[in-house]
Amino acid sequence: EIPDSSWSADLEAGSDFKEGDARCSVRVFERYSMMGGNRLSLTLTMFQNGDSPIRLSAITAGGSQAVFFKVNTLGEESFLDDVKDLLEEILEE
Repeated sequence: EIPDSSWSADLEAGSDFKEGDARCSVRVFERYSMMGGNRLSLTLTMFQNGDSPIRLSAITAGGSQAVFFKVNTLGEESFLDDVKDLLEEILEE
């Protein structure tokens, strides 16, 4: 679903781990930001231990062209909005 959110979004890498009842999945996506004129990444990490609730971490990076501080993070915020929209769709099903 994430690659469908943008014409330039791609799954770059992923890994899955299981130890006992604990499971962890990591996915790294990348896409081009027209607003920032650069590429940015989205890392999703899902973790579950046994029957406990699934935990999700969504982190974006690379959405700035400044050297010492972040400016123009609109692309990163948009990437996170795509994740929020997808989660809302899943929860509505």
